[in-house]
Amino acid sequence: MTTQLTVNGAPVETDAPGMRRLLDLLREDLGLTGTKEGCGEGECGACTVLLDGAPVLSCLVPVCQAAGTDIRTVEALAPAAGRLNVLQQAFLETGGAQCGICTPGMLMAGEAFLASGAQPTDEAIREAIAGNLCRCTGY
Repeated sequence: MTTQLTVNGAPVETDAPGMRRLLDLLREDLGLTGTKEGCGEGECGACTVLLDGAPVLSCLVPVCQAAGTDIRTVEALAPAAGRLNVLQQAFLETGGAQCGICTPGMLMAGEAFLASGAQPTDEAIREAIAGNLCRCTGY
């Protein structure tokens, strides 16, 4: 069965099995390796992508549930090749990235938070990234 979805603004058709993980489709079939697999169990947030604007753990989402949706990965954040968006630039300037495994998930959770229009208080930011773990910093 063919599944249709949109990934980073481009239409995608796939014959992947419906229960194949969205993470595997993105990384292995589409070559979008910015999304990382940390734990594979939905505990760390490294594989966070935006599904219709909402952050989801792509290691837990079967392709069949992504049918007809709009998916954004970390690759979609940069406005142009060789450029960073505001959030990516802030991570770079403040040392927000270390080994890089959690960074894409943190960026996508942050992107969803900023898009929500919520006030960026310390408490609100902590809540927005609460599902993302960083092993380098001990978060």
